[in-house]
Parts: sequence; C-alpha cells; structure tokens
Amino acid sequence: MLQTFKNAWKVQELRNKILFTLMIILLYRIGAQLFVPFVDVESVQNAAVFSGGVFQLLNSFSGNALKMGTLFALSVSPYITASIVMQLLTIAIPPLERLSKQGEEGKKKIAAYTRIVTVALALLTAYGYVELLASYNALLIDKETGGGYYYFQLGVMMACLCAGASLVMWLAEKINEHGIGNGISIILFANIISDAYSMYEQTKSMLTVQTITGTEFLTGWDLTFGILKVVLSVALLIATVGLIVWFTNSERRIPIQYAKRVVGRKMYGGQSSNLPLKMNMAGVMPVIFASSIVSLPATITGFMPAEWKFVQFMNKWFNSTSIAYIVIFLLLIFAFSYFYIMISFNPVEVANNIKSNGGSVPGIRPGRPTSDYIKKVLGRVTFVGAVFLCVIAGVPMIVNAILSAIQTANPEIVINFYSIAFTGTSLLIVVGVALETVRELEAQLSMRNYKGFLD
Repeated sequence: MLQTFKNAWKVQELRNKILFTLMIILLYRIGAQLFVPFVDVESVQNAAVFSGGVFQLLNSFSGNALKMGTLFALSVSPYITASIVMQLLTIAIPPLERLSKQGEEGKKKIAAYTRIVTVALALLTAYGYVELLASYNALLIDKETGGGYYYFQLGVMMACLCAGASLVMWLAEKINEHGIGNGISIILFANIISDAYSMYEQTKSMLTVQTITGTEFLTGWDLTFGILKVVLSVALLIATVGLIVWFTNSERRIPIQYAKRVVGRKMYGGQSSNLPLKMNMAGVMPVIFASSIVSLPATITGFMPAEWKFVQFMNKWFNSTSIAYIVIFLLLIFAFSYFYIMISFNPVEVANNIKSNGGSVPGIRPGRPTSDYIKKVLGRVTFVGAVFLCVIAGVPMIVNAILSAIQTANPEIVINFYSIAFTGTSLLIVVGVALETVRELEAQLSMRNYKGFLD
C-alpha cells in the first residue's frame, strides 16, 4: 500500500489528484469546526443522546460535528439517503429508468434531481436536529420565552445546516471529478479517522480510575485485568482488519476459453482466461446505505417530545441494542448487497461480450446459458459477501447488546471491553475505503505505465 502511494506520488497527474483530495478533506474538517449560530456548545457536548445508540454512530460518521453543533453536523447523511431514493425510483418509475439509459446526459439530469432531493431532506433533517437541541436546552433562545426570536433562530440554524449539507454534497462530487476515490466514502473515512482519539481515551479508561485528586492508574489485579482487556481488544481489532482485507481481496474466477481463429496469415485466440468476481463486489456501500436508512426512525423520534408514547416505545424497542434494530439492519445489508450488484453488474452484457470475442465458459454454451450460469455464480458470491458484511457489522452490535443487557441487570458492573475496536460498521468502512482507494491508484498507475507495441 505504501509503495503504491509512493509510486503514485511520482506521477504529476496522480499527485495533483491526491493533493486535491487532501485539500477537500482539510476544507471539510475546517467546516466541521465552525459552530452554527445560537447553539450552546457546552450543552450540546454534554447531551446524553450523543453518547450512545444510533446518534453515536451518526456522530462518528459526521466526524464529531453532530455532537458539537457545527456547520457540517448533517454530514453526508442527506446525500446518501437522496442517492438511495433516486436509485430506487429509477427502477420503479419508467421515465426515470429511460432517463438513466440515455448515457451521460441522463446521468447529469438524475444527478440534478438527486441534489434537489438532498436539499429537501437536509431541510427536514435540519428542522429535526434543531428541535432535538431545543429539547436538551442547547439553544441560546428558549422556545417558550423567545417568542418570534425563537423562530428567527430556527430559520437561521436550518439555513446554515442545509447550506452545510449542500456544501458537503458539492465537496463529495468534486472528489469524484478531480480527486481519488468515491467522494462519499472518502469523507466518511476522514470523519471516522478523525474520531480515533476516542480510542486512546477508551484505552486509558481501562487502565485508570477517577479519584478526588484526579486520574490515577489502577494497581494490583485491577491493573492486570485492565491490561488484559486492552491486549484482547487490540488483538480483536487486528484480527478483524486482517479478515476484512483477506475477504475483500478474495475472488471467484470463472474460466473462459477463447477459440482459435485465423485472420489473414495469423492465428488468434486459443488462450485461457477467467472472469474474476470479487467476493465482496458491493464493497462498503450496502453497510453505508443500511446505516443511513436504519437511523431514520431514531432520528425522526429524536425530533418529537420525549413524553409521547410513540417516542418512548421507539426508544425502548428500536435502539442500537434492540433485537428489532439489529435484525432490520442486517436485512437491509442483505437487500442493498443484491440491489447494488443488480445496478452495477449486467450478466447478459458480460455474456454477450464473451461470445462476441469468441470465448465461452467450458461446458456451458454461449449466449443465454452463459448469462444464466454467470447469474447463478453471482448470486452465490453475493450471498457470501452479504453474510460477511453482516458478520463484520452485526457481531459487534450483538456483543454490545448482550453486554448492555448484562450491565442493565447488574448496574454495579462496568463493561467497556468492545468499545475500543470502533464499531464493526466504522471499521469496515475505514478498511474498505482504504483498499478501494489503493486499487484505484494501482489501476491508474497501470494505465499510465502501459506501453503499446510501437514503444
């Protein structure tokens, strides 16, 4: 990986793309530190709603901007949700489906519609976020005593948050155009990495205790047990990263045999090749999509008064440690894994390309039988990849749910074992985006180092 970045840095065009991407990340991090007007920053940071559950995950995706009440508090969530909505509508609505097949011009129109939906969702989410802050007394002007000034405050804050979400969307698109990697994924990667300091704090909390005089290290068996927890957590983190890297680089290869043909006085073909199918073809996108969708109910209930029975029901039965939340999250990962493959890989087109080049799968007739065979193999590969994503993203949630139930039943027990290893979702995004970026750099390096027969 380091050698790939070193080689890419030597190519001026790639170096400019890397520097452009880093500049966009820097601009995003600056925007994530600009506070929205009328926000009581100290009250927001002390709000318990951001210290656990869905809002903690959303805060991690925003690079701690959600908890700080800054310009980019909404981060890429509205843009991701709008992209999902437009992709689903493209399949469901025939005019949009025809528009998506009109080449580059059609893609530009769909992108314009996606931006409009993003702004609409950003306005709705901004209103809910402001109401959430108001419920925790984190605004400078109170709703009951502020009168008309409160609604002026509401309008200004919604405008700032919506502008921030639109600016994040623009930054992500600029990375797609002039940078390296997928814009949404790169921003999420930078946000999660920026919150890595919390790992140090969590590790420190395993080895220290708060006393009247300050923070002191544990002693005796408590220190031994704390060190054991740190070692096991780090080992689990390294093992999980290794598993993600190994599985992401794994592939199922379909053998292709090309027939011999004579053109003039030369003979072509007669070679064996293969069609590689990545075991995790969808990458981290199903997890990102599922996380955005499953967080919507909790986000909406956060906008409502806490005394409502519906809000109390959702907080009790649909939080990050509830069975319903975990099951729906895993089912969405499965659904988006197949959906993403369906819109990004066309077995019929691949089979036709193989046939037109004089190739065939050994034992399978060209044409429709080949496309059916590729569909069959692709279905199995997608299933295995979806199971892998569910294991990596779901196991930490199940472990946290079990530990939460134990601690609820025994309040005197303090359990913080698994918190050091991020969440499975965050870790999968970080490793997946890093691998995808490296592969893109390697592909661009190969294109620039290729030498034709005249060289």
